Amino acid sequence: MKTIFTLFALLSLITYKAQQIYPLNTYYEDVPNYSYMKDLNNDLPPYEGTYKATFEGNEITLFITKEDKMLIDYGADDRKYYQDVLHVKYTIKNISTGNVLEDNLNSNSLSEREIISMGTNPKENNSIDLGFVGGRCFIGWGRITLLKINDTQVKWAYYPNSLILSDSTCPNSSNLKIYLPDTRNLIFTKE
Repeated sequence: MKTIFTLFALLSLITYKAQQIYPLNTYYEDVPNYSYMKDLNNDLPPYEGTYKATFEGNEITLFITKEDKMLIDYGADDRKYYQDVLHVKYTIKNISTGNVLEDNLNSNSLSEREIISMGTNPKENNSIDLGFVGGRCFIGWGRITLLKINDTQVKWAYYPNSLILSDSTCPNSSNLKIYLPDTRNLIFTKE
């Protein structure tokens, strides 16, 4: 019996296939399931931190953290892989009233108002491309770009996509406003 167990263990070691690691910007459909797109060049850590900016009477605070080896699961098309990502949590506060207009601080999954990096853009000084899931009924979904200007500042650009909504596609269509700054070249300063 000991010989059979030893033989089984040896065969398991020989046939074990290590997880394949690819550079961060590798296209997910070009790799086997459960591959790992790793930040090999350490492009993401310089963006971590808390940043603030003001825009149209609102104070926007970004809380940017890095997560190593996050599982991305597309479910329906059966694509699953790991990737190093940046998560962006935020609060948007009206300066004159102090009221919080919008935040995603309590979001812990790919749900409403989630912002997560998709990779870097080497053609634009390794800026970070992020996907914004959007708010209720996906209003405002789109792409955000962050570009590191120096050790304490990043430049923000938000490219929202629009959706045509009706009561059938978004029942009880209230509170659909997105307060993220719909602008390019907004400078955020690190706290």
